[in-house]
Amino acid sequence: MHADPQLDLRVGGFVPFTTVDFPGRLSAVIFCQGCGWRCRYCHNTHLQAFHDGSSGWQWATVKASLEERRGFLEAVVFSGGEPTAQAATQAAVGEVKAMGYLVGLHTAGMLPERLKELLPLLDWVGLDIKAPLDERYEATTRQAGGHRVVSRSLDLLLESGVGYELRTTVHPALLGEREKEDIVAELARRGAHPPKFQVFRSEGCRDDGLLAA
Repeated sequence: MHADPQLDLRVGGFVPFTTVDFPGRLSAVIFCQGCGWRCRYCHNTHLQAFHDGSSGWQWATVKASLEERRGFLEAVVFSGGEPTAQAATQAAVGEVKAMGYLVGLHTAGMLPERLKELLPLLDWVGLDIKAPLDERYEATTRQAGGHRVVSRSLDLLLESGVGYELRTTVHPALLGEREKEDIVAELARRGAHPPKFQVFRSEGCRDDGLLAA
């Protein structure tokens, strides 16, 4: 039976080969279209809207490409945008898993219940920790209460036993040494690995204040 394209994963981009997105594995990356947050330093702003078709990629085309690469690639990573924002992601992950691939997920943790559904299918998760897990989160995400849902997602990830990496993007206008220390201390209190601090990238960012800082 032919899949209903209206129910298919909305794909914003596809990288058929990478060595850096799933630790230690040759992988492909699927960029899922759509994100409910508007983080100030976002460099994938073209993936924020929940529209479909502008990328030129269709889910059926991506699946066919992955079928051809079986035996060469080891893993597939769902990135974004925010992969958990689409209900279709779970079915897509299941299809990729059925091909024999390891599956990774890049997520901001904004939808913990969707993450909970996905975790049994995942082999690795890259979770963004954008700020200290308190009211300071809103300065980056511009979303009230974001720290609460990310905190829940972090707890679910730690309880799952799935391999993970925590990542924090640093822009001096958003995170200073005090904030970085608070992030590390809170993660240690929860028994989590320290985050990988990564430098702000100006490519794709539309925040004039950050670009000028």
